Amino acid sequence: MLDLTAPTPPDPVGDPTPWTRPAAYWPRLTTATAHLPAPVAALDLGALRYNALDMLVRAGGAPIRVASKSVRVREVIDAVLRLPGYRGILAFTLAEALWLAETHDDVVMGYPSADRASLARLASDDQLTSRVTLMVDDPAQLDLVDAVAPAGKRPRIRVAIDADASWRAPALGHIGVRRSPLHTVAEVREFARTIAMRPGFDLVGLMMYEAQIAGQPDHDGRGDGVIRWMQGRSIAELRGRRGAIVAALRDITPLEFVNGGGTGSLELTAADTAVTEVTAGSGLFAGHLFDRYRAFAPAPALAFAYDVVRRPTPDIATILGGGWIASGPPLASRQPLPVWPTGLRALDREGAGEVQTPLQGETARALAVGDRVWLRPSKSGEQLERIDEVQLVDGDSIARALPTYRGEGRAFL
Repeated sequence: MLDLTAPTPPDPVGDPTPWTRPAAYWPRLTTATAHLPAPVAALDLGALRYNALDMLVRAGGAPIRVASKSVRVREVIDAVLRLPGYRGILAFTLAEALWLAETHDDVVMGYPSADRASLARLASDDQLTSRVTLMVDDPAQLDLVDAVAPAGKRPRIRVAIDADASWRAPALGHIGVRRSPLHTVAEVREFARTIAMRPGFDLVGLMMYEAQIAGQPDHDGRGDGVIRWMQGRSIAELRGRRGAIVAALRDITPLEFVNGGGTGSLELTAADTAVTEVTAGSGLFAGHLFDRYRAFAPAPALAFAYDVVRRPTPDIATILGGGWIASGPPLASRQPLPVWPTGLRALDREGAGEVQTPLQGETARALAVGDRVWLRPSKSGEQLERIDEVQLVDGDSIARALPTYRGEGRAFL
């Protein structure tokens, strides 16, 4: 059983953060996984433990709900939830939520679902309906549940409201992601009353995800001052509006939880007195997007090794694979980042490819066919849809292989 409570064995040179010494950290992972065919996913146990405990400190006592989308390794989810301070799962599909609810009793959907087969399964099982909470923001979603299983013929369904946490800036307009249509106190209150009057549903929670704060780096050297100004104004507006929404909902029904935030905003979200829990998951593996935040410096726990297979020019080494692009706008920040050997970069006109990725730089001159190159993913969980297992590296060796969702025969999106 993966144990994150045990102390990390001391580094050979007594460094509690060995990942800050790339010349030692990455070759150690290369040696530990050299016998395995590429691509190899390596998860450093010490770095994972560091990130999990650091997020607890940053949350300042607020319980952290684990975002399964950003992990997708069930044994890691289980191990994190055994740490005091972590509580519950935020799932990304209903089929996944039902699967996780076989062994966990608090699974909240992060998104609405129109999966009729999974809704029918949920509605037919008293234990699942007590463990899974659907996310809703539209009466049509309630209608769909009732069409699958009428209220009088099923257990009561737990639901939470997803309210829009974006900032409607006076001059700039909508700042944030497009999620819920419910933005104002009045809109959320009206929908809550609709739920309260519908037989067969229990409103138990509220979620407001401030993507423009949690998901926006503020220290990448490009417009940092503007980003910080926007985030300061946005969080001030959100605290007032979220507090008013929570007060309005509690006049209608008791709430079990008020969820907010993400890895990038744990401190700010946890400081909001209206919030009872925060969500995080990406920070456990720490994709390279988080290298550009001021508030924290996570350890690069997850990385992928690929083999050099050809040398088109003296300063280019081509690896097989590598193009596992993260979701979001098609920017360079969504591509995997070459981290070892240092000094490599993807070609501007080619980028990272599914089958091959040319990497250029003076370092490439020293690489031979068969050498390993390490890339860090932009985000944390998405690339694990492409691989069956993650090698858990403890010190200088592999402790064991951890199956991903795919390795367990599960594919949810």
